[in-house]
Amino acid sequence: MLTETIKNFVSRLFTTQPSGPQRLTRDKHGIDRRNVSRHAIKVCEVLHQQGFDAYIVGGAVRDLIVGLEPKDFDVATNATPNQIRPLFRRARIIGRRFQLVHVVFGQEIIETSTFRAPAAADQEADEDGRLLRDNTFGTHEEDAVRRDFTMNALYYDPIKEEVIDFQHGVADLKKRIVRMMGDPETRYREDPVRMLRAMRFAAKLNATLDPATLAPIKRLAPLIENVPASRLFDEMLKLLTCGHAMDCLRQLRAVGLHQGLLPLIDLIFQETGGEQFIELALERTDARIRAGKTISPSFLFAALLWKLVDKRWQAIVAQGEHPVAALMQAADSVLEEQTRKLAIQRRFQADMRDIWFMQPRFERATGKSIWRMLEQPRFRAAVDFLQLRAEAHEVDSVQAQWWMDLANADDGDRAAIIETYIQQSKNTTAANPSRRRKPRPRRRPANAAGPAPE
Repeated sequence: MLTETIKNFVSRLFTTQPSGPQRLTRDKHGIDRRNVSRHAIKVCEVLHQQGFDAYIVGGAVRDLIVGLEPKDFDVATNATPNQIRPLFRRARIIGRRFQLVHVVFGQEIIETSTFRAPAAADQEADEDGRLLRDNTFGTHEEDAVRRDFTMNALYYDPIKEEVIDFQHGVADLKKRIVRMMGDPETRYREDPVRMLRAMRFAAKLNATLDPATLAPIKRLAPLIENVPASRLFDEMLKLLTCGHAMDCLRQLRAVGLHQGLLPLIDLIFQETGGEQFIELALERTDARIRAGKTISPSFLFAALLWKLVDKRWQAIVAQGEHPVAALMQAADSVLEEQTRKLAIQRRFQADMRDIWFMQPRFERATGKSIWRMLEQPRFRAAVDFLQLRAEAHEVDSVQAQWWMDLANADDGDRAAIIETYIQQSKNTTAANPSRRRKPRPRRRPANAAGPAPE
C-alpha cells in the first residue's frame, strides 16, 4: 500500500508538470550567490568537475529565498559517500542508517549526502507507521519526493545560479504557506517529528499551515511519544531557538504537541505570572538569536521550569525545611517529572541546578561568599537569570543590577565594587541595630540536669 501511494504521488508530480521540475533563474528565486557559503559552493564545484550533479539543498535554500541567514549549508549529490570522500582533503564518512560525508573547512562543516529514495513497502516500520530504516540511495527525483514540505524540496545550483523546484516550493514560500508533500497523515506516521517541524516553519516564517497539512496533527499528536527522547530534545531546541520561540510554544499547545515535550507547561502557565515569566525569557532568547549571539540550552530550560520549581520550593520551606535543602528537593522533583517525556541531557540538568541554586545566595551574600560565587562556572548565567527574575518583579531590580555590574567588571574593578558593598552593609547594620543577627541560644547537652536557662 505504501509503495502504491508513492507511485501515485510520483505520477501526480510529473503528470502535472510535463516538462519536469521548474528551473528558476535568479530573477525568479532571488538568491544572491554572495550570501551562499563559499565552502558549499566549493563542494558543488569539485563534484561538478568530477562529472557528478551537486546542489545546495533544504533549509539553506529556503532561508536564502525569504531573506534569512542560514545556520548551515548542506549539499545533495548523485555521488556515493565512497566517491565523495577522496575528492576532499578533510572529509569523513559518518552515519550507520544512512551514510553521508562531512567535508570540513576550518570551523565549517558541509554535510554532503547522496540522493535518497522514498520508503518502500518492505522497509521496516513500527505499528504506528514510523519508519525504523530509511537508507536507500535514489535518483534526484526520488530524493525530492522523499522530502517533507514543498519548501524543503528545493535544490540550488550555485554554478548556474538556478533553483530546481519539484513541487512549487518557491511559490509556497512567497505566499508563506507550509505544505506537506504527499498524504500528510502518512508522512506524519512515517516520522512524527514532521509535526514539530511544521509548527516551527510556520512560526519562523510567519506562515500559515495548509489546511490539509494542519488537519491530522491534533489527532496524531500522541505519536510524538514514540520518537526517541534524544531526537525530541534536539527538535525542542530548534523550536526554542528559531527566533520565534513563544509563537512556537503557543502553537504546540494549540494542537496538543506540548504534552510529548513539555508536559508541565500547562501547570506553569496556570501559575501567577507563569506565562509572563516564560514570555520574558523567550523574548530575551529571540533577541539574542536575532543579534547573532549564542544562547544556552541550560538557561532556556531553567527559565521554562522555574515557576514550578519556585512554587514547590516555597511549599517545602513552609513545611519547615531549610531553604537550601528545600530548593534541591523542588528542583529534583520537577526535573524528574519533566525528563520522563523530554530527555534533557544530564550536563544541562547540572547547569540548570547551578543556576537555580545560586538564586538564594544572591540575597544573603557576604564578602567572602561573593568571591566564591564569582568562581562558579555558571555565575554569569545565574546573574542573567536574576535579571530575568527582577524584570518579572520577583526580586529587587537594584540588587539585580549590582550583580550585573559586578559580572561585567574586570578583576580590578570587582575588588572595589565588593569593598564598597561590604562597607555599605556595615554602615546599614550600624544604623539599624535591629537588623543585626541575634546570637543563637546554646543548646544544652541531652543529659544535662536542671531547667533550661531563660
